[in-house]
Amino acid sequence: MMLTWFARDDTPVLMGPRVTLRAPRPSDYAAWRALRKESRDFLKPFEPRWSEADLSRSVFSARLKRGREEAKAGTDHTFFIFLRDGERELLVGGLTLSNIRRRAAQYVTLGYWMGWAFAGQGLMTEAVGTVIPFVFETLGLHRIHAAFLPANTASRRVLEKNGFKEEGYAENYLQIDGKWCDHVLFGLTRERYEAALKQGRS
Repeated sequence: MMLTWFARDDTPVLMGPRVTLRAPRPSDYAAWRALRKESRDFLKPFEPRWSEADLSRSVFSARLKRGREEAKAGTDHTFFIFLRDGERELLVGGLTLSNIRRRAAQYVTLGYWMGWAFAGQGLMTEAVGTVIPFVFETLGLHRIHAAFLPANTASRRVLEKNGFKEEGYAENYLQIDGKWCDHVLFGLTRERYEAALKQGRS
């Protein structure tokens, strides 16, 4: 058990202008617990229901173990988002690439969360922009899917600024805070990503 938990995680470290994305480590527990706890009221309307028990070290350890197994299997990648502040790195949120599908599908689902004290500073927009090249150029996938609650205008802005387009509306799509909720569906294709790269170079 311990050998698996402390096994190397091959998820790469990704660097943006202000943020660093990397896989969670055991040493991140205290910062993660503090950020999740102080942000609970802020996150509650946007996430599946969770309690104080979900902030325990044992739950964190189980998540790390599962995350490393999923990364090794190539099905999911979990990143913590850190703001570089001089020589320090502050944990500000998290980002997941989940349900990776190969063969004819070649897509992944993007999810993310941000601590309340760091929201509205453009950090999530930068984090999503930092992970997109990893999806298309390293993982070699063709599409990124994302979904958000209709009233979540901040999430809409994050996706639109990164080239995602609205593709649909899903009734009772995910269970959020104990209730089945409708979601807006967004997507980004490799073709749109590559076209934006060419336009940026011209």
